Amino acid sequence: MAERQYTRQLATIISIDAVGFSRLMGLNDEAAVSAFEERRGVIVESCTSFGGRTFGAAGDSIMAEFGTPIDALRAAFDFQEKIASINASTPEEIRMPFRAGINTGNVIVRDESLYGDDVNIAARIQEFAPHDGLAISKTTWHHVKDKSVAEFTDLGEFSLKNIALPVQVFIAARGGKPSPVIAGLYGSSRPNPAPSGPPAVAVLPFSIEGDGREIEYMAEGIAEDIIQGLSNTRWLPVIARSSSFQFRDDTLGVRLVGNALGARYIVSGKLAHGGDKIRVNVNLADASNGRQVWSRRFDRDFTGIIDLQDEIGGEIVSILEKEVDRAEQVRTFQVPWESMETWQLVRRGRWHMQRRTSEDTKLALEFFEKAFLEDPNSSAVLNELAWWYFWRAWLRFGHIEDLAKVVDFSRKALLMDSQDARPHAHLGITEIMRGRPKLALEHLGEALHINPSFAFARSAMGSAHLLLGQARQAMPLLLDAERLSPFDIYGFHNLGELTAAHSFMHDWDAAIETANRSLDLSPGYFYARFLKVGALARSGRRAEAKREHAIFETRHPDFSIDRVAWIPFTEKSANAYLIENFELAQRD
Repeated sequence: MAERQYTRQLATIISIDAVGFSRLMGLNDEAAVSAFEERRGVIVESCTSFGGRTFGAAGDSIMAEFGTPIDALRAAFDFQEKIASINASTPEEIRMPFRAGINTGNVIVRDESLYGDDVNIAARIQEFAPHDGLAISKTTWHHVKDKSVAEFTDLGEFSLKNIALPVQVFIAARGGKPSPVIAGLYGSSRPNPAPSGPPAVAVLPFSIEGDGREIEYMAEGIAEDIIQGLSNTRWLPVIARSSSFQFRDDTLGVRLVGNALGARYIVSGKLAHGGDKIRVNVNLADASNGRQVWSRRFDRDFTGIIDLQDEIGGEIVSILEKEVDRAEQVRTFQVPWESMETWQLVRRGRWHMQRRTSEDTKLALEFFEKAFLEDPNSSAVLNELAWWYFWRAWLRFGHIEDLAKVVDFSRKALLMDSQDARPHAHLGITEIMRGRPKLALEHLGEALHINPSFAFARSAMGSAHLLLGQARQAMPLLLDAERLSPFDIYGFHNLGELTAAHSFMHDWDAAIETANRSLDLSPGYFYARFLKVGALARSGRRAEAKREHAIFETRHPDFSIDRVAWIPFTEKSANAYLIENFELAQRD
C-alpha cells in the first residue's frame, strides 16, 4: 500500500492581513509595497523568535504556524507592537496596520503547506479583529486564558463562510492588568484545591537577561535538568514541564501561576552570558503568600554549566525537606554523563522538538543524530531519539519500523541508566500501540516507581487500564495526570481517556462534562465527540444526542466505525459497547 504523502497534527495558526493595502496601492503603489515588505519582515522575525514559521503568503496576507497557542499569542502581540511603533512615525494617511486571527486545531501537513478547516477558521476570524488588533477562537482562548495578562472580550458565536459549525470569537488585547478571566483565579469562584500530600513545586522556564536569543535553549535546558532532578526525589510532586513552561510571562506573579498550576512552590531564574562566563540567578518563592523563600546567584565558566542542576536542585530540595515529614532521596541529582557539546546538541534538539512544527521536528532529529555521533552511550541522547521515533510512529498510524527503533533506543538507554523513568515509559507506550496493554503496565509501573511525578506515564497507564477493562483503576491515574500537567498542549487526549472511563462506569453526566472539556481544547478530536454522542444518548438526552451526532458527521465525513472497533481493548465487548452507545443516538 502506498505511504501517505501527508500527516495530521495539532497546530496553532495565525492569519495576518494588511489593513487598507488596496487603498494605499491606489495612492502610491511603490510606497505601499515598500511599507508592506518592511512590516512583513517584522512579522516574520517575530514569528521566528517565538518558535513559529510563516507559510502560504498571498498578496497582502501572511500565515504562520506555531506548536503552542501561547507562543502564537506572544508573537502576534510582539509584531503588532512593533508595527504600531513604525506607524506612529509615519504620516496618518499612509499608515499600514495589520490585524490577525488565531485558531488552534487539527491540520493536514503536506510538504511546507497546511490545510483544513482550522486553517480557514483563522483566516475568517481575522476579519473580526480591530485594524491593529487580534481575534482568537474559543479553542485558542482555552489554551491561553490563564497564561497571559491579555484582556479578552467575548464577541459570541458566528457562522463563518464555508465553515459548517459556528465559532466563538474573542478579541485579545495586551493589558497591564489581569483580565477578569485571570483575576478570577484569585477569587473563590474558581478555586484550585490543594492536593493532599506534600506540596508541589513548579519550575518555570528561565529567562534571558539582555539580547541572548542564541542561548535560549541553554536557559530551557538548565530548567529541564532541575525538573528532572526534582522528579527523582520521590516524595516531592513536580508539575510537568509541558505545563510549567507555558508560563513565560513574568508579569503574572507567583501567586497566580502557583494557583493556576496547583503548585505551592515556584522556581524561576535568569541567565546571563558574557564572554566565556555564565551567570544564573535562581529564586524559590512560596505561591501561597508570594514571598521569596530562597535566592542565589551562580557564576560559572561556560563549560561548567552542566554541573549547575546538581547544585541548584540540591539546595532547593534541602530547603523543601523542612516542609515535609519524610524525605526519600534514593536517587536525586546526578551530573549528566554527556559532555558539554552533547548536552548542547540535545537541548537544541529538544528546543526545536517542543515547537512541534514540521520544520522544527526535522531540525530536532538532525541535532539528536549529531549528539548520537558524539556520544552513542548517552542516555539523554538515546531517550530523545526514542521519543522522536515514537512521535513519528504515532503520526504514521503505528509504523512498525519506527516502533522497533523506539524499543531499540529505549533498551540501550536502560543499559546506560536503569533508574531513568523515560525509557520505561517509552517501552510502555510502544506496547500500547502494539495492542499489548498488560505488558505496557509493567513498564509504566516501573517508570512511576522511579518518578511518581511523570504525568505522561500516569496518563499512559490510565489508558492501559482502560484497554484491560479496568476503568475504576484508570480514573485516579488520569486525574493525577491532569493535576501534574494542567496546561498540557495534548491534554485533550487525557480528557478523552477520562471520558471513556466515565462512560464505562455509566457516569453519563461526568462523561459529557469531560468530553466538553476535551473538545474545548481540540474541537476536531473525534474520540471525545464520539463518546459524548453516546453519553447523551444513554442519559436520555436524545434530542441533544441527535444534534451532536449531526455535528460529528459534519466534522468527520469519512469516519468509519472500524476506527473504534480497532481500539485494542482486550475484550471486544468494550468496543461493541461504545459503538452501541453511539448508534443509539441514530434510533428513533
